Amino acid sequence: MDSPRESRDSVLVIGAGIAGLATALRLAHAGLAVTVLERAAEVGGKMRTLPSKAGSVDAGPTVLTMRPVFEELFDSVCESLSSHLDLIPEAILARHWWHDGSTLDLHADPAASEAAIEDFAGPRAAADFRRFSARTKALYEAFDAPMMQSATPSQFDLTMRVLRQPSLIAAMQPHLTLAQSLKRAFKDARLAQLFGRYATYVGGSPFAAPALLGLIAHSEARGVWRVKGGMHRLAQTLRQLAEARGATFVTNADVSRIEMQNGRIAAAHTSAGARYAANSIVFNGDPRALQTGLLGDAAKPAVPVKATEPRSLSAYVYAFAATPEGADLHHHNIFFARNPRAEFDPIAAGQMPDDPTLYICAQDRGTGSTPPPLERFEIIMNGPPRSRTDSQEKPQCQTRVFETLAQFGLTFSPEPPPKALTTPEEFNSLFPASQGSLYGRSPHGLTASLARPTARSKITGLYLAGGGAHPGAGIPMATLSARHAAEAILQDRTSTSMSPKTATRGGMSTASAKMAPARSRSSAS
Repeated sequence: MDSPRESRDSVLVIGAGIAGLATALRLAHAGLAVTVLERAAEVGGKMRTLPSKAGSVDAGPTVLTMRPVFEELFDSVCESLSSHLDLIPEAILARHWWHDGSTLDLHADPAASEAAIEDFAGPRAAADFRRFSARTKALYEAFDAPMMQSATPSQFDLTMRVLRQPSLIAAMQPHLTLAQSLKRAFKDARLAQLFGRYATYVGGSPFAAPALLGLIAHSEARGVWRVKGGMHRLAQTLRQLAEARGATFVTNADVSRIEMQNGRIAAAHTSAGARYAANSIVFNGDPRALQTGLLGDAAKPAVPVKATEPRSLSAYVYAFAATPEGADLHHHNIFFARNPRAEFDPIAAGQMPDDPTLYICAQDRGTGSTPPPLERFEIIMNGPPRSRTDSQEKPQCQTRVFETLAQFGLTFSPEPPPKALTTPEEFNSLFPASQGSLYGRSPHGLTASLARPTARSKITGLYLAGGGAHPGAGIPMATLSARHAAEAILQDRTSTSMSPKTATRGGMSTASAKMAPARSRSSAS
């Protein structure tokens, strides 16, 4: 059967992850007829939750960074971010733990972080931190506009940016990996290990990612917020705002094929037999699903192989409720491996890490109130991309994670059941064709960021948005990709129109921002 919307202004958004939701909101505000197709019963994509005896537990992203990106999104549709969401600033960015018994808090206040580092490792380490912070700030500010804010970044534009500011060459350290750069930057190996973690925020290893990725540290230093009620509140709010502007959401809708006619997009078909005609389609899923033919052979040319390979990291993710005992946890906590090579070398070989670093979000901590007896936790251990089933993987992960934490004196009662764990293979099932990679294409290599597909695919009328597209992984980046996709659709619609230009309802902001339930091929980040 055909859907009722078949006008030139009709747009389908396949996948209701953060990018799909933001794209739908922008386009509905601009007056287009928007239908969002999502296979799951709820929207959010990787911004998902799991039930527990203490209530819903975040099982995906846990923090909001780059707040101006979200302020611009809400401003562009004549709304205020603060009037819809209660964002709580984190005074402590994260608490870090090492096997030697040392701990370190990084703070939202740079001066407080510097003082904490001096207490932790001495004045020389504090001086190293000052220099590192200045370098990453310069890199972030230099590449924000030509890279993240640009819909179509180019090697030429980036080269010209560097030529106008030659000091960036030394700051970029183009021939070094992030791990090599940090070894030079910090005499204390613990600090090098700490800041090497930022490569994993975009699915990479510090031993293979370029030194340029050190700029991620500055994006976090600019501020971290928690969303009151959980990160899923952001997804729910975007859906409500889009629906208020006329967007239609169809959940439990598994898109199985994209149809083309006369060389351009015509419709999307669901596994239930529904046909949704549209002039434009935004695919908010892993671009590899298109490239491998998961949505039909007609869509395969949309994305080249080099835009999806090699793959980024995956993860083992626990979401559960328990009573902790031992370590004095804050909201965000990182328990470091003894040897980072023992973590990343096995992952590079496709294996579970021997000596993992573990991230714990203690969702009921850091609020200023005494946590309840039964608290909510998310634990993340990095892992390799994988699409096969291993019957021993969950027991092995359970042993590795909780024996490691016990070495730090941290235990949980009760330990979570197997159903509380999502493995790389299960992420592949949630996000088909992803191979479990949570960040799309790997960030390894100096020009890897330029290899990602941009908003306009190679098929007329088919657009991309999400963590697998430019500018990359993470909630802020995926939200920026939605802006790029929406602007591309509106620009292309105007350029092909034979009628006089008229103002569309609500308009469309083109100004630059100032600065992971079952899923399927129709799901996204």
